[in-house]
Amino acid sequence: MFNRNRFLRRVAAIASVSLVAGGCGLLSDGDSGGGGPIVVGTTSAPSTLDPAGAWDGSWELYRNIYQTLLAYPNGATAPQPDAAQSCSFADSSSRTYRCTLRAGLKFADGDPLNAEAVKYSVDRIRAINAAAGPAGLLGSLDSVDTSGDREVVFHLGKSDATFPFVLATPALSIVDPKDYPARALRKGSGADGSGPYRLQSYQEGRQAVLTSNGNYHGFAQRQNDAVTIRYFQDSAGMVKALRDKQIDVTYRGLAADDILALQQQGNSGLQLVDGAGTDISYLVLDPKDPWAGRPAVRKAIAQLVDRGAIAHKVYKDTVDPLYSMVPKGLVGHTTAFFDEYGDPSNGKARTILQDAGIHQKVPLTLWYTTDRYGSETALMFNELKRQLEGSGLFTVTLKSRPWKSYVVGYQKGEYPVFGRGWSPDFPDADNFIAPFTGAHNALGTPYPAKDITARLLPHSRAQSDRAKTVGDMEQAQRIIAGDAQLLPLWQGRQYVAASDDISGGEQALDPSTIMMMWTLHRKTSW
Repeated sequence: MFNRNRFLRRVAAIASVSLVAGGCGLLSDGDSGGGGPIVVGTTSAPSTLDPAGAWDGSWELYRNIYQTLLAYPNGATAPQPDAAQSCSFADSSSRTYRCTLRAGLKFADGDPLNAEAVKYSVDRIRAINAAAGPAGLLGSLDSVDTSGDREVVFHLGKSDATFPFVLATPALSIVDPKDYPARALRKGSGADGSGPYRLQSYQEGRQAVLTSNGNYHGFAQRQNDAVTIRYFQDSAGMVKALRDKQIDVTYRGLAADDILALQQQGNSGLQLVDGAGTDISYLVLDPKDPWAGRPAVRKAIAQLVDRGAIAHKVYKDTVDPLYSMVPKGLVGHTTAFFDEYGDPSNGKARTILQDAGIHQKVPLTLWYTTDRYGSETALMFNELKRQLEGSGLFTVTLKSRPWKSYVVGYQKGEYPVFGRGWSPDFPDADNFIAPFTGAHNALGTPYPAKDITARLLPHSRAQSDRAKTVGDMEQAQRIIAGDAQLLPLWQGRQYVAASDDISGGEQALDPSTIMMMWTLHRKTSW
């Protein structure tokens, strides 16, 4: 087992800030009944309903309709059994991981959920190997075996103490073999899982209707009978719907101005939960681009970016400047980029370029997505353009696309510099380094970083006590800062706004900051 509770705070632990009269909080008693479905608004719509095809915010929906062997019950900082009855490493080298399923598991339609279904679900992720899918999370997995109906054995090709955390991600959602092709993504608007809810209906980009799954057998204790998730294009529309009582809760995508308005107003009938988060925003610089591929150009950009100005001017201090790919609050966090570059400096950036023989203005095109990371994204890229051009060293062109076509573009290597966001798969520094490094990574932009991928990560993954990985993680961050192929910008906080009759907001976020819809319920007493 992992010795994590000593040193890893619950990253999604949040303190309530109530905006309703009388000090009403989110902890009042509630029931699972009246008032109709709880309606949750978000700006993060799924890219696909098939878990084998997404390594992104689609996990928000997956967590609620699919089941994983392990998950994070409220308050847990390490994975605990969900579909599994028990899981553990069978050897001291962290290379054989064995899980026993709960007895009598079923999918929502009544089909049996057995060990073979788990093996099928994992094998198809690797067989499909979707461009935007989560196969990269299974890099340490060699093979999967079953023994009878309830035992699954994972054989790892190398030591990997983080493997239980991978199994707890919605990427490893268990699917019904009869409904999901072995070598292709499922098409259409249906999804069949064994989670707390079943997907009753889905309208792409509009809403997902969830109803309780009577066959669910796991750790979640539903506090409501149904949830409808509505997808919005921006914060303004979402907050208007909250004020107009068309939705009950908002999650992901609240704009800074809307957060400030909710914090500052008085008796509004609304409440806001504000707490720590581990979402990050960063830039990716393509090493194959004629300009961004030059180390001096990347380092000059790193020398110029003013994270404090972005956090204050664009996000109104609702995010924090970030100087490492590993966010604050996780073991191994450093300030590697500040240590390497210090405060923003036009003079230092000019010297970096001139020492590399670059005396002309560097032309760069910066890309961002219009509908993924919140309403301020365009403003942030305009601020980045202002900062880079204000140095007199760059000419910047901004371009953007909606998320679905944006993904295709960066997978094809079309963007010299582009913005990405990251919500953790699991709360460990490894998950802010490994997914972005290697010849094949989650970005579609090669970053071999052999000292990281061949030495530091393998060494750290042999440590079941994750406190012992600090040295490796710190060194990896120094390498990333020196290469400047990845450029961290800010670390987010978690904000959940809700009508004053909704409870359960504090419990709704797991350590990877995915909303567990089953904790929400309506208050019945004041």
